[in-house]
This record gives sequence, C-alpha cells and structure tokens, in this order.
Amino acid sequence: RFLALCLLMVSACTPLADRVALNPMPSALELSPLVGSVMIRTVSLPTYAAVEEIPLETASGVIAVREDVLWADDPERAVTLILTQTVSDILNTDVGPDPWPFVGLPDVSVDVRVARMLGSVNGTYTLAGQFYVAGEGSQFRDSSNDFSITVEMPNSNLGSIAAAQSAALLQLSEQIAGTLGR
Repeated sequence: RFLALCLLMVSACTPLADRVALNPMPSALELSPLVGSVMIRTVSLPTYAAVEEIPLETASGVIAVREDVLWADDPERAVTLILTQTVSDILNTDVGPDPWPFVGLPDVSVDVRVARMLGSVNGTYTLAGQFYVAGEGSQFRDSSNDFSITVEMPNSNLGSIAAAQSAALLQLSEQIAGTLGR
C-alpha cells in the first residue's frame, strides 16, 4: 500500500506535457466530383510520425523528438480526419473515414501510405508517399499516385512545424481531390 501511495504521489507531481493541435487549412479549390462518395482509409504513417511526440530531423539527419510537447490527437487519426474534411470541402460530396460511417459502400476508397512526414532544422517540412484510389461501389478506375510535398518553415519551432504540416496536408488533400473531381 505504501508503495502504491508513493507512486501515486510521484505521478501527481509530474507535470503534464503541453499539447499542440493540428488544424486543417481551408482550400480555395472547388471541384465537381466524379464520384458520389469517398472513404479515406486510416492513413499509414512511419513509426516516428505515428507517435504523440513531435519529431524533427536534426542537421546530422537524426530524428529527435520533443517529449515535453505532444500532438493533441493521435497523429494517424488527426491526419485521416483532416484529409477527410478537406477532400469533402473541395468536392462537396460524401467523404468519410474508415470505418465507413454511411449506409452502403462508398464509390471509391483512398488509401494513403506516407513514407516521410517530417520537419527539419534546415527549414523544410516534407510529406511524401503514395495514395491509392480503388473503386468500391463503382466502376471508377483504380489508380496509384505518388506525392512529394515540401513546405518551407520560417524556423523549427513547434508552431512552424504544425503550420507546415497543415499546409502539406492541404496540398495532399488537393491532389487527392484532383483525382476524384474536375
């Protein structure tokens, strides 16, 4: 009992980490959808980008993390929801995350596999990988699409990293929507 009480007291004295929210950026792009509905599958992130700690590539190429500041939401969930919301806004059609929240099958599903999602002390943020579009409930042509997005960061502080990540996700959303609309 005494040990349990001591552990409880130590954990109560440990300060909680600050949290940084990832916020979607609005797109000025408006497209006519080629499909009636789109499912965005849970985005696959590299291990360093899928954890709560915020990664940053150092000048020597090592990925360091800040343990005193965390993302406000699970990164895979946050990225999936931002892509879902932004693609929906651009296409003005039913877009939902996986698991599909609507009745029936979506016309297409989008599977995003991120190979690199990282800010660097050199002042750039990189988002790269592939996304796949598959016809689920329609005859939409399946496709595989590479993406490589670089966003400039004014510095490597947390605000710059979060803003650059939001800007990169906006560009990815616009690329995805571009394959599903005209």
